[in-house]
Amino acid sequence: VQLQASGGGLVQAGGSLRLSCANSARAFSNYDMGWFRQAPGKQRELVAAISWSGGSTHYADSVKGRFTISRDDAKNTVYLQMNSLGPEDTAVYYCIARQRSTYSVASPSYNVWGQGTHVTVGR
Repeated sequence: VQLQASGGGLVQAGGSLRLSCANSARAFSNYDMGWFRQAPGKQRELVAAISWSGGSTHYADSVKGRFTISRDDAKNTVYLQMNSLGPEDTAVYYCIARQRSTYSVASPSYNVWGQGTHVTVGR
């Protein structure tokens, strides 16, 4: 399985970006999907995740109300809509996946990682 993330870039504070991640798996609908981020000098953070069915989502407290995760099974793609961005959101964002399991989407035990995409938010 390969994950291909896109959509990062430079944006002014208060702006928006949408990240996309395409999953090469045939059975995309069997995968929990999500996004981690890592900022310089900070611990990796599970930003958002969505279950294989789409029926369950998880958000880090730091992004609740600003970020929305969604999936399009017809396109094998998961999206992260990021609004009201601030400098604290500057990080490398990694798309992640895990086959359907008993784990909660909030569990950080994702075992498939894509390449990172950089998000930089200017003041």
